[in-house]
Amino acid sequence: MSLVSAPNSPTVRADVWLWAARFFKTRSLAKQAIDGGKVDLNDGSCKPAKAVEVGDVFRLTRGEERMEVEVLALSEKRGPASVAQALYRESEASQKAREEAKAQRKLVGAMAPPGRPDKQARRELRRLKGSM
Repeated sequence: MSLVSAPNSPTVRADVWLWAARFFKTRSLAKQAIDGGKVDLNDGSCKPAKAVEVGDVFRLTRGEERMEVEVLALSEKRGPASVAQALYRESEASQKAREEAKAQRKLVGAMAPPGRPDKQARRELRRLKGSM
């Protein structure tokens, strides 16, 4: 796996780096996220072929999850997760916000009724709504 950490080294495409850092399962998914406006680079918009350098900051959204990561090293090849985690560092504020959002989703999920209502529950819902 080729890791590049010197600032004067060649740059890597944004979609390739996001794929190599394991934020997306395929490079085409990374490209779609960038084209869809889910990824910002250094407080600006990003294109798939945008050059990424060490020290750049990505803000990305995957589903309900929002992350802010700083690029620590460059790689054009996808490797094991332990190596991919060495490519970036997530900000403290981003980690805290993700944990709070996760706890909030867990609370909302706990309050929702589990699964589909059975026959008795459907009849009770109809009775409460006033229609038969």
